[in-house]
Amino acid sequence: MSKTATRRAPGRSVQELQAAVESFLKASKQPALLEPGEELMVVTGENLSLDARDARLTLQAWDERRNLVRRVTDIREQARGRIELEVERFAGKRGTLFLLDLARTASVEWSRRSTRLVFRERFRDFLSREFPAWRAVELSTEADLEHTLSPAYPRALVRRGAAGLAAIAAPTGGFNAAGILSFGLIWLDYLRARERRLTIEGLVLFLPADEERITALRLGHLNHATTQFALFVYDESGHTARLDLRDAGNLETKLDICRHPQETHRARLEQLTAIAGVERVETGDGEVSLRVRGLEFARTEGAAFRFGLGERATLGEHNLAECEQLARNLAGMRQPQMKGGELYVREPEAWLESEVRSNLAAIDASLISAPIYGQVPAFAAGDRGILDLLAVDHAGRLAVIELKASADLHLPLQALDYWMRVRWHLDRDEFSAQGYFPGMALRKEPPRLLLVAPALEFHPTTEGILSHFSPEIGVERIGLGIGWRSQLEVMFRLRGAERPM
Repeated sequence: MSKTATRRAPGRSVQELQAAVESFLKASKQPALLEPGEELMVVTGENLSLDARDARLTLQAWDERRNLVRRVTDIREQARGRIELEVERFAGKRGTLFLLDLARTASVEWSRRSTRLVFRERFRDFLSREFPAWRAVELSTEADLEHTLSPAYPRALVRRGAAGLAAIAAPTGGFNAAGILSFGLIWLDYLRARERRLTIEGLVLFLPADEERITALRLGHLNHATTQFALFVYDESGHTARLDLRDAGNLETKLDICRHPQETHRARLEQLTAIAGVERVETGDGEVSLRVRGLEFARTEGAAFRFGLGERATLGEHNLAECEQLARNLAGMRQPQMKGGELYVREPEAWLESEVRSNLAAIDASLISAPIYGQVPAFAAGDRGILDLLAVDHAGRLAVIELKASADLHLPLQALDYWMRVRWHLDRDEFSAQGYFPGMALRKEPPRLLLVAPALEFHPTTEGILSHFSPEIGVERIGLGIGWRSQLEVMFRLRGAERPM
């Protein structure tokens, strides 16, 4: 209990209870009422009443959808922004009712928790409707940090005899419905390890309608020989429908023509790349990016040439010296020995990409150092925090290289998103047709998938998630030494779900 919390002394009168509630409401800037399992109800001056009669305090509140009547019997706890009431429902059933001040930070979390509890009960209804012969023996929205289980996705264990299913759901308006599969696979593995007497046959997922596409596509590339997968969608009215995973639809992906830079800015490019530490990277759209250890400070844009770290200016003779000074300053600040500063820590994945581009043989000696393409095909999926490179080995097999400088449990599935797009274009011979890897015969074999990160920054759940990938996906994890900014040193190289020794 917080230092400001107080409990009711036995024998508090109805009048004292009423005064405490009225005082709390008067002091609250954004009062609201919360009954566990129900939606939050905002309280105005006109939708709540207190009636003290016959030694009873009755609270009544209403909005457009419901009317709530409860007898207040006690104040269990009172703190800043929250008062917890003990109440009686009809037939004398006891319960809890909270009055909150949403203007206070702590109460906002209670509001979120209320929303999760409401959706948890909807999830329970989904399960009972779609699996009537099964029983939900566990259903939770609580966080479990030890086992990397998020409160954002309610999870359940449903059982029929000695068989079990892991189930998980994504609420409407969630921060990231696509994240459900990562947490679903973590939940599945957790139950299989914990429930030794049950056979956890598969994973069931519920997503809001129109938010299931990426999850359906991902499921198509998992190992269905070891796990049964079922995907359901639900609408606002609560209707549910099971999707056919064999018909997830086509990928939304496009491969533009690979263009080569024009000679328009040749002199200025040569002048800037002569500065120590400046890198020239040709992009697939025919432009040139100038970077210092991955951090871009200038780029050609057709006939224009712009520079700057924030708002960019058009480069000309009048400010060429300013651009050169910016490059020199960056080269001095983004040195491995600096180990600090805003420009040092900015865009670590871009720095990692720079090191990999210039030392590709250290990552994999079978890969050809050039050409190597970044973000091809273009992948518009928000801020993934991952950089993608596409390379080819001497035998003509493509390799997707995913770079991440910090731990991210979604790395495997986000890498799968990019891999499946590369595979889609490869199957249609579009890379050669669009001018990528000129003069090379690309093999139709599925691309390799290389996950590259500092050795200590692979999330502990990575192996578990990778264990569910289809055998056709050749995944390798390459763990780098802590000093990767100054020298790429491979600490381990693992296939699939292998664990470091």
